[in-house]
Amino acid sequence: MKDLVLIGSISDSAASAWQERASASAVTRLAPDALLLSGTHGDPTLIEQAHAAGLDAFFRHPPLRATDFKLLAMDMDSTLITIECIDEIADMVGVKPQVAAITEAAMRGELDFPGALRKRVALLKGLPVEALDRVYNERLRLSPGAENLLAAARKAGWTTLLVSGGFTYFTDRLRHRLGLDHTLANTLEVIDSKLTGQVLGEIVDASVKATRVRAACEALGCSPTQAIVAGDGANDLQMMRIAGLSVAFRAKPVVRREATLSINNAGLDALLLRLS
Repeated sequence: MKDLVLIGSISDSAASAWQERASASAVTRLAPDALLLSGTHGDPTLIEQAHAAGLDAFFRHPPLRATDFKLLAMDMDSTLITIECIDEIADMVGVKPQVAAITEAAMRGELDFPGALRKRVALLKGLPVEALDRVYNERLRLSPGAENLLAAARKAGWTTLLVSGGFTYFTDRLRHRLGLDHTLANTLEVIDSKLTGQVLGEIVDASVKATRVRAACEALGCSPTQAIVAGDGANDLQMMRIAGLSVAFRAKPVVRREATLSINNAGLDALLLRLS
């Protein structure tokens, strides 16, 4: 028997139909847009049926509590925030379609990430650094539920880590704005207030992300299984695989297939409903 959480617009009559379909012993409305179906038969096809109905869904099995975790690690682009920063920077020099196509392929796992990043950054050569400020101020938006999730993390005493294949220009600002504990990202080279088209130092790829999550857990004296990791692209898979709870947030299919749970429609804070 497994408890099932459904998230989305669900009327009372639809809730009753879901209770019958899942052979649930009881239905509890956790929030206006979230139902808990207790004691279902646990058929995995219920998840597929929910997704087909435009709902997010996952089983609360095995039981997890907030106290089981010490670290919340998140990707930045298209996870903590709604945009891919490099695509929006590229829009400032008229090469967004070319850059966005490479970004999309890299996030699907079809390209070597470091090579894809260098290729995209090279197209930004000569752009005034002020363009990054425009992207941050005019286009960068937090994903729905991000602030609620971070507030819950602080209440639970979790350490927060933003680990990104994007750029320190944005992670540094988000760290200050949101009170994040740690960040890791790539550094764009700037000379005479213009981008050179180069990235300084080691590229933050999938392996580097996973290593940083392990290091954060070691510093906390906990196992990586006490980490919650959220991401959307193939570059996030290695750090998600070592986590106790991996969350695919509006993610590519390759990521959804491997994650503990997928959130396709709801906000980031929906992952808190996985915890009892």
